[in-house]
Amino acid sequence: MSHDAAEILIAAPETGPGAAAPIPVTLVAEGEWEALYESLDAVARSACDIGGFKGKPGQTVILPGETRRVLFGRSDEAMALRSLSAKLGAGDYRLEGEDPTPEQALAFAVGLYRYDRYKREHGKPQPRLVAPDAKVRAEALASAHALALARDMINTPANDMGPRQIESIAREIAEAHGASCAVVEGEALLAENYPAIHAVGRAAVAERAPRMIELGWKGFAAPADAPLVVLIGKGVVFDTGGLDLKPSSGMRLMKKDMGGAAHALALARMVMAADLKVRLAVLVPVAENAVSGDAMRPGDVLASRAGLTIEVGNTDAEGRLILADALTRAGELQPAITFDFATLTGAARVALGPEVIPFYTADDAVAAALAEAAGRTADPLWRMPLWAGYEEAIDSDIADLKNDPDAWAQAGSVTAALFLQRFAPTQGAWVHFDIFAWNPKGRAGRPAGAEAQAIRAVFAMLKARYA
Repeated sequence: MSHDAAEILIAAPETGPGAAAPIPVTLVAEGEWEALYESLDAVARSACDIGGFKGKPGQTVILPGETRRVLFGRSDEAMALRSLSAKLGAGDYRLEGEDPTPEQALAFAVGLYRYDRYKREHGKPQPRLVAPDAKVRAEALASAHALALARDMINTPANDMGPRQIESIAREIAEAHGASCAVVEGEALLAENYPAIHAVGRAAVAERAPRMIELGWKGFAAPADAPLVVLIGKGVVFDTGGLDLKPSSGMRLMKKDMGGAAHALALARMVMAADLKVRLAVLVPVAENAVSGDAMRPGDVLASRAGLTIEVGNTDAEGRLILADALTRAGELQPAITFDFATLTGAARVALGPEVIPFYTADDAVAAALAEAAGRTADPLWRMPLWAGYEEAIDSDIADLKNDPDAWAQAGSVTAALFLQRFAPTQGAWVHFDIFAWNPKGRAGRPAGAEAQAIRAVFAMLKARYA
């Protein structure tokens, strides 16, 4: 992790000779601002005037003087304090007149995330928030650690985040929470009937061989027949595009093409730490879409675990191929609900941009629950249609289906979801998230680089059902 979240949320400030009292943070509603302004001294008023502080949501001003104080425009958004903590200097802070909620504590911790692994100077002192309630701290820290893990994995360049590293992280998570971990690697993928995963990853060098990672876990308080939740994450550690080679501009951020795997593992960690009353399976197909004499070719017809044949129209549409085998495996486990996460299409960004994540499901009740959780957690999602009218766009003349839809259908994120639906479990609900996993623009509390998306909303939904 890029920061030690345990040092960000504290039960009480340091005491003893020379110890400074925590700096108060006043959450100011717009309607309260005029009265508060009148109560301030001239120096504090001047600081507010210079900073343009009017108590609007998210505004921040640090008041000078002998008694340091921070004013922050109160917001109902769950993650509002994310932007506050990023603006504070090192020191201890407390919310004036209230103790932080789990959401506020999590937002404070998340806002301090930075990725400095390769910087000469790293590990700089961070601000700390006084959170007296042990349960609040534990809940917030568990999620903060998981979200930081996802972002660290995505930010790490491909030379240091290959298939073996993802496997090692999965094994560490399993060991920490008493879960099982099974891995099928390289040529064994063919023997164990994961042919599509093998086809995508076979061009990589031997030490970066493709693999299928499967974790299994059951909540300590969960009965033996507890509902099975399956999490799937696309783990393409680097995507050259294969023989349909991407241009350099398109390849620049492809270290993040394993973002789905990072999200699935982070969400699994959150579920396990909360000891939800479920059985959990985590399926992470991992491959490098490399170029070599053994790379899959445009026009090849691949086998799949489901028994369906897939014509490769474009080797750069490889993520849906490895997910096909993983989704088929999920169906064999007879899940109550399945979630898959994948940095799958640029079309999703054209539709909704980098911050709003499209999701697809045929289950209206699940869609409504996700929409409610997304609003409650400020983790923006938008339901997209599994539009049956575009299904024929993925039909192939020589195979059961193809991985590059006909151009007439145009809706690339929708047709990708329709492709996955052919392999998705028929038992229980299935939800697909076409994530971006990246902040293209840096802001306070949201530095440019990796971002964790959708999983706070999914966790909130699962917690509401299975806590």
